[in-house]
Amino acid sequence: MHMRKLGRDGLRVTEIGLGCWQLGGGWGKEWDDEVAQQILEAAYASGVRFIDTADVYGDGASERSIGAFLRRHDNVTVATKLGRGAIYPDGYSRASLRRATELSLERLGVQRLDLTQLHCVPLSVLQDGQIFDWLRELRDEGLIARFGASVETVEEGLLCLEQEGLSSLQVIFNVFRQKPLERLLPLAQEKGVGIIVRLPLASGLLTGKLTQDTVFRSDDHRNFNRDGQHFNVGETFAGLEYGTGVALAEQIAADVPSGMTMAQMALRWILDHDAVSVVIPGASSAAQAHANASAASLPSLSGAAHAAFERLYKEKIHAAIRGPY
Repeated sequence: MHMRKLGRDGLRVTEIGLGCWQLGGGWGKEWDDEVAQQILEAAYASGVRFIDTADVYGDGASERSIGAFLRRHDNVTVATKLGRGAIYPDGYSRASLRRATELSLERLGVQRLDLTQLHCVPLSVLQDGQIFDWLRELRDEGLIARFGASVETVEEGLLCLEQEGLSSLQVIFNVFRQKPLERLLPLAQEKGVGIIVRLPLASGLLTGKLTQDTVFRSDDHRNFNRDGQHFNVGETFAGLEYGTGVALAEQIAADVPSGMTMAQMALRWILDHDAVSVVIPGASSAAQAHANASAASLPSLSGAAHAAFERLYKEKIHAAIRGPY
């Protein structure tokens, strides 16, 4: 597994990580720690050494499962997030961030968090900027090693890049959602800020396995947030209307290079952009974790393939993206 730089302090991470939103269940399902451990073990065996979670995933269960895993493994960088749950949307204070940090430390069983990220906090909070002062205090006290922000829009990302000491930005970036290429990724690279890419497979659309007839559980966000009913619509199917997304995915599937699955191609497309530090696909099974990690060893896509995806985005995708972007 190749390593890439994350931030300006020399931290290096594996270019494929593991996103842990649905680790062991999630999305409304009862948490299954045995499944979580199987997925974590498979990712580790495949060379993955970067794990991304949040305090609200599984109402803390994701961090607890990762904490148990860390007791058996070392040389793993864990990024967590805070700022949703009880704090959202207007409970941000020095005390609430400190308490959230202390709880994450307890669940993960560590003395210091490798990376804490703001978890899609309101634009007004980012504009105020005081929340970054509180993060710097936590860093200076040694409770966190570094801080970053997970954002929904380019505007939010650009605001965060103005903050001293920011180590990383977590963004939605994939074949369907290319806007960060215009300004955000180049500026982050110029400033030495790492880019963590979430939702690289657009909630499964870019696996090529979803059809117009696919039915999702009632407690799966691909059902209850399909049109942004509960949180930013971009977090589900990259902001595309589901039928449109399936049709576009079918078009893309026809051009998958020999020797790759569609999901591996989608991950490889992201990794071909050197501003990216790490991609964090989720996995609901050990087999998925292995398959995702294997994309790191595949060759880069051709220039013609990248040009074709750029044309498709400009001609058919960009105008179909819904919600703040």
